[in-house]
Amino acid sequence: MQKLVESFIATANAFDVEGALSLFATDAVIDDASVGNAFVGRTGVRQYLERFFVGYSTSSKLLSMEELDTFHSSVRLDFTGDFGHEIGTLKIAINSAGLIERIDADLE
Repeated sequence: MQKLVESFIATANAFDVEGALSLFATDAVIDDASVGNAFVGRTGVRQYLERFFVGYSTSSKLLSMEELDTFHSSVRLDFTGDFGHEIGTLKIAINSAGLIERIDADLE
């Protein structure tokens, strides 16, 4: 899971939307409480990445990661970008193929 999280951060920081998308299952969901919306499937995940990472020039830094079990982890990130600075938490669930199937995101 650590490698997957690091790959997600690296591709998002590089604004490599295609690279980041390759880490997600086709039916993945990003549910972000801070924006009040869920982004479903590859189309939704692409929209989320383009809007909130590329669009706001977001850079993420891993603060901590707790593996809850084989398929779930809780990740704290430091976000900076055109919006300023925020700390957020990602609850990440992966499938048996090692792809992200769900992220529940929120800001502190």
